[in-house]
Amino acid sequence: LLYGKEKADEVAGPLVMRSNHGAEYNFKELNPVKWTVASSPQILVPIANGTEEMEAVIIVDVLRRAKANVVVASVEGSLEISASRKVKLVADVLLDEALNNPYDIIVLPGGLGGAQAFANSDELVDSLKKQRESGRFYGAICASPALVLEHHGLLKGKKATAFPAMCSKLSDTSEVENRVIVDGNLVTSRGPGTTMEFALAITEKFLGREKADELAEAMLFVH
Repeated sequence: LLYGKEKADEVAGPLVMRSNHGAEYNFKELNPVKWTVASSPQILVPIANGTEEMEAVIIVDVLRRAKANVVVASVEGSLEISASRKVKLVADVLLDEALNNPYDIIVLPGGLGGAQAFANSDELVDSLKKQRESGRFYGAICASPALVLEHHGLLKGKKATAFPAMCSKLSDTSEVENRVIVDGNLVTSRGPGTTMEFALAITEKFLGREKADELAEAMLFVH
């Protein structure tokens, strides 16, 4: 309404929006394993300057609605970060404090600057490697699959997707057209417009389809 349909379409394109809003969500699963947790899922969501704010907030919001214990940790030297569109986000703790505890899954939002900060964080990368080696779960969306996971060898033997412009950086691009892919203990997704499906897929894997559908309907994501 402010700028016209052409401008709206220009903005919508990079968001990777769904063309069938309201339809049932789905994801592609390969090498399925059961995601089990002792109680409420313990989830770590790192953030950094340049993190894509839509992705970070939607991931945290949906998983907290699912009653997971979500810890938001700043990779920077302060709790407050400036996200990709200059939205200020405030973490719960700094990363070094967050890493005193184990997590069922570590989930990386995207955003070019944020993903680069994650890739440069020795503490975070080491934790992701331990997460993979121990058979626990990890995930990433947008730029993070390519700039963090691929860069540090965390996609070896795995199928993944990423932001469309980043997919050429993946060594295996055979499944990149999927909006969300779960490959064993790894989940990846494409961008801001796929974040709801990404978070619901994580919810489903930990808590079941019924719980995920309940959340999707309550948020008017599906009819």
